[in-house]
Order: sequence, then C-alpha cells, then structure tokens
Amino acid sequence: MADTRRPLDGRVAIVTGSSRGIGRAMALRLAREGARVVITGKSEEPTDKLPGSIHTVVKEIEDAGGAALAVRVDVRHDEEVEAMVKQTVDHFGRLDILVNNAGALWWQPVLQTPPKRYDLMWQINVRAAYACAYYALPHMVAQHWGHIVNCSPPITTEPSPGHVAYMTTKMGMTRMAIGIAAEHERDGIASNALWPVTMIESLATINWGLGDRSQWRSPEILCDAMMEIVRTEPPTLTGRQILDEPFLRERGWSDAQIDAYWLEGKPPEHPVFIDGRSGGVM
Repeated sequence: MADTRRPLDGRVAIVTGSSRGIGRAMALRLAREGARVVITGKSEEPTDKLPGSIHTVVKEIEDAGGAALAVRVDVRHDEEVEAMVKQTVDHFGRLDILVNNAGALWWQPVLQTPPKRYDLMWQINVRAAYACAYYALPHMVAQHWGHIVNCSPPITTEPSPGHVAYMTTKMGMTRMAIGIAAEHERDGIASNALWPVTMIESLATINWGLGDRSQWRSPEILCDAMMEIVRTEPPTLTGRQILDEPFLRERGWSDAQIDAYWLEGKPPEHPVFIDGRSGGVM
C-alpha cells in the first residue's frame, strides 16, 4: 500500500495576517502539506484594495479537503492574541507552528514618517510577534515540539535610507527569533527568521508600485523555504536568519528550480535584491 502521509499530518499552525498575500499563500501551503491551519486577520470583509478575508481562505482550504479555522484578531491587543491561541488549542487540541507574518509597512524617509506611524509598525511588527510567541510557547514547551518563523530579514549594519523606521522593526523581529531559539534550545522548539532576497508578488509590491511582474518572484519560493524549515526536526534547524534562495540552494534546489519562481519564467535583466547585495528596496 502506498504511503499517503503528508509531512505535516497531525500538526496545527497559526499564520498571522493570512487573509491575503504571502500569508494566505503560506497558509494554503501548510494545509496542503497536512497541517490544520488557523487563518487570522484584523478585518473580516474584503475591499477593492485588500481582496479576500479570513473566511474566504478557510473556504479555499476546506474546499481542497483541509481543515482550517478563521479567527478575527487585532495582534496589537494582548487579550485578542491570547484568545486566538486559546481558540486554536480548544478547537484543534494543540499548537505546533507559529508563522509571524502580520506586518505594517511605511517605506518613507524619517521626516515623512510621523511618530504615530512608527508606533503602529512597532506594535504590529515587533510587539505582536512577541505577544504571539509569548502565548504560543507554553503549548510548544509542554509537547516538546514547535516551530516559530518570523518573517523578517537578516540583521545588518548596512543603512536603509527611505526605510529606516520600517527596518528597525523588522530587524527587531529577527533579534526576537534568534533569542527565542537560544532560550528554548533544550525544549524541542525551533525559532528562525525567513526573508526573500528579492521582491515577491504581493499586495505590498502591487499597492506600493514596486517594479512589475518581470521583477517579481512567486510567493511559492517563500512557501518552499518555510516548508523546508517546519518539516525539519526543531533541534536541528534553529536560530538562523534565513534567506529564501540561498537556503533552498543549500537544501538542493537547482538553478532551473530557482529560475522557475520568477513570474516571467526567467530572471530579469536587472533584478532588485533586498538582502544587501544592491541596496534594495526594503
């Protein structure tokens, strides 16, 4: 008899900010690989600029034969984050994977970034990821197994003109990821940061007018990198600041497979990298 088990059968995942964009793609992939997935977001109704909702993503997963739960949550509020984790465990019986994808962005110079805008990014990017980890970790410790993935870049001393405020918050998420890894290295819990080396097709790149399809990769490159992380036993892969392309190459992906992620099927003549190779846009 053929083995029909999938890599994440029996696992339960929360993906914050998963009603659309990269978060949605990650949630769909986790479900396809067997996980039961909690879909979260602050709003429950789509708009013209923000299509999709937590409920439409749950329907996509259920229509494909998976299991999912929609939880409306504003990650700025501790009580809502705590309730989200409780609902997850009450409904599915456990929590194995936390993907901190929810984010706020404002790509402007300091003098065009009011303090209130900076506060919002800090609350959603750094503090919310902290709160989600704070409430998720006890369940992972109890079962001696868990993965936390923060969607944030490697720490660098390179300047980020035009993105100063944003990058302080995103690199704060990375410090958190590697710190949690060190604190819980004996608890069977892995914690890593994951980031793309170049622009990904998302509502951020579309709504901010960052290039065009010829310069974008599919979100599937991040989904494949995420899967390489979460299907690895936690103690053997933790505390890393992972970039999608070099990590996949490390795991055996070929040039042809990497090129297939470009939406136009081939690398652009002048790719825009965001991992420090060319200054980048993030």
